[in-house]
Amino acid sequence: MDLVLTLVAPPNAGAFSINLREVFASVGARGKESRKLSAGEGAATDVILEADDLAAVRAALQAPMAGQSLDWCLQPLAGRKKRLLVADMDSTIINVECLDELADFAGLKAEISVITERAMRGELAFEGALRERVAMLKGLPVAALQQAYDERVRLNLGARTLVRTMAANGARCVLVSGGFNFFTRRVAAAAGFHAERANSLGETGGALTGLIGEPILGREAKLAALTEEAAAQGVPLSETLAVGDGANDLGMIEAAGLGVAYRAKPIVAAQADARVDHADLTTLLYFQGYAEDDFVTD
Repeated sequence: MDLVLTLVAPPNAGAFSINLREVFASVGARGKESRKLSAGEGAATDVILEADDLAAVRAALQAPMAGQSLDWCLQPLAGRKKRLLVADMDSTIINVECLDELADFAGLKAEISVITERAMRGELAFEGALRERVAMLKGLPVAALQQAYDERVRLNLGARTLVRTMAANGARCVLVSGGFNFFTRRVAAAAGFHAERANSLGETGGALTGLIGEPILGREAKLAALTEEAAAQGVPLSETLAVGDGANDLGMIEAAGLGVAYRAKPIVAAQADARVDHADLTTLLYFQGYAEDDFVTD
């Protein structure tokens, strides 16, 4: 079968020093052709190869690629353009963990961020950890949510281009978060998502109650978002893309046709089909075969 290896290097990545022909030959694969997806610094390249065993080729690439400052993805050439994107929000589409930023306004960032980190690494049950952290915010003025959004929340580089390009090419784009719908509504609008799903914070008298709406949207709910959206659109899971960074993203990353770990915790990076550790979120477009000239930008 034909596979495609996509290589995406950020600016100043340095020279590529792997002999791909030797790596391919070691597992009985054969390189066929290559093409540039972008030009200049930070170039992206597709390498088409013929192989019988995708897993064997991917395994052979792991060690040599670990020493390169670039991102890569190996997948079947057929069906690489996806028709559904489901993306995590905090630390994936945006630059921060919103709950940790709210905690900063309450003077509790040090305590709450430790719990956040452990939950994202899969060391704590997500739902219990979320209830604990939200309870600590009881009494925080609701106005702090808008202040946190205005002062702290920024789209990660390439996020808007990723979403707008996929949407322009007919894909449905959905933002999902174990965080809060106050933020997902605003981030979804800023990036161009078609829909968003997240948790709700209790409030009364202009302050947070320390309670969260039930049921909590966590790992299983994110997976459900992927499967439900795919079913509603008549899209097989093989034609879906999921991206995230924390343990509660694992279900949807493992189920998607292409599951990508973005600047992810080790437990997520180990299970994903591909990782983005160096370049920006437009890397997900290159992985799908979009060339830079295809990008929809402001």
